[in-house]
Amino acid sequence: MATVDLVMPKMGESIMEATILKWNKQVGDFIKMDETLLEIATDKVDSEVPSTVEGTIAEILYKENDVVPVGKVIARINSGAASAATAAPVVVAEPTKVTAPVSTTSVHVANQAPAAEAGTNKFYSPLVLNIASSEGVSMAEIEQIHGTGNEGRVTKKDMLNYVAQRKTDVVAQAPSAPAPSAVAQTQTPTPAAVIPTGNVEIVEMDRMRRMIADHMVKSKATSPHVTSFTEADVTNIVNWRNNVKSSFEKKYGEKITFTPIFIEAIVNSIKKYPMINCSLDGNNIIIKKDINIGMAAALPTGNLIVPVIKNADTKNLYGLTKEVNSLGSNAKSNKLKPDDTQGGTFTMTNVGTFGSLMGTPIINQPQVAILAVGAIKKRPMVLETAQGDVIAIRHMMYLSLSYDHRIVDGSLGASFLTDVANELERFDTNREI
Repeated sequence: MATVDLVMPKMGESIMEATILKWNKQVGDFIKMDETLLEIATDKVDSEVPSTVEGTIAEILYKENDVVPVGKVIARINSGAASAATAAPVVVAEPTKVTAPVSTTSVHVANQAPAAEAGTNKFYSPLVLNIASSEGVSMAEIEQIHGTGNEGRVTKKDMLNYVAQRKTDVVAQAPSAPAPSAVAQTQTPTPAAVIPTGNVEIVEMDRMRRMIADHMVKSKATSPHVTSFTEADVTNIVNWRNNVKSSFEKKYGEKITFTPIFIEAIVNSIKKYPMINCSLDGNNIIIKKDINIGMAAALPTGNLIVPVIKNADTKNLYGLTKEVNSLGSNAKSNKLKPDDTQGGTFTMTNVGTFGSLMGTPIINQPQVAILAVGAIKKRPMVLETAQGDVIAIRHMMYLSLSYDHRIVDGSLGASFLTDVANELERFDTNREI
């Protein structure tokens, strides 16, 4: 009988640890290959971890709510059917060592604190840096924390323990009259306490809602937001889709919505304005050659998540439709994988799905722009014809683009947005499926 080690799998770029939410099997239970062993959560998405072998659970090394680094052994399984050739532990390769945070949010936090000591080469996950930022912990303090994670990395648990201990120390010391400069250096402004009155119900935010809230606050603090608006006549698109949706589904087995058509137009415009498809690292602008479009999708809890269509510029309308439907379905059924939300370079959100005419979306860091499409409404519009101006009923839609004014000026933002609208209005009604 061979014992196989199961490790915390690598779950995407920049994700170095995960929290164990639930063990689906216990010691002594039999598990089949690819059967779900446990459920985990990262700062990106919740996911299920399947067993890589069939056998009996011999040992579980971590409890629920423990934060475990990628590559650590989390359980051992006795696999009676394993041969000498397969008896070696199934171990995921150690993640590539990252020497700098990969998101501008992380860079933003790091730049506010003293630089790390010379010769250090430590990685701090976005989750750890987010906690540090919200609690006012400087980078110099983080460097002094003893990490219990893989290769001595500071984990979420280490960070929370440090914050709790620091608050205890502050209360114990209770300085009577600190100098104004000392206050400015050691205290972070906090919102005034809300004292509920009247007939109220207090509901604690779930873990994902807390992360979304933190992500949104960090984005507004990182990027100076500017929003431009335009409108597009999408009558040709509406009529074409109405004419082909039955034959499209019959031919491909997929229902075509407006989303893949909008994404196709966005991709075509990004090719003309590549500076929209970039991120900022200090004083360096990183122009992304890949066009990976994130699309905001609703989860069963009501929270939003942004799965990503990788290399959207290499896919035709059928390919985009298949990706949109698959990611949307997986989001609704909580089956998104961590990698499904990684690597986005530009995001589109459809606020029209919820009936809104337009919106002012918040940039999905570390991207520099996000486009919102509103509800399609019939309106009387003035059309120019060879016989003169006429009033006709048209299907109209507002578009809004929020962009990072550090990189994207008004001329670029407005030009890109106008081009997306023109792409939609030039849609070929004779297009074949």
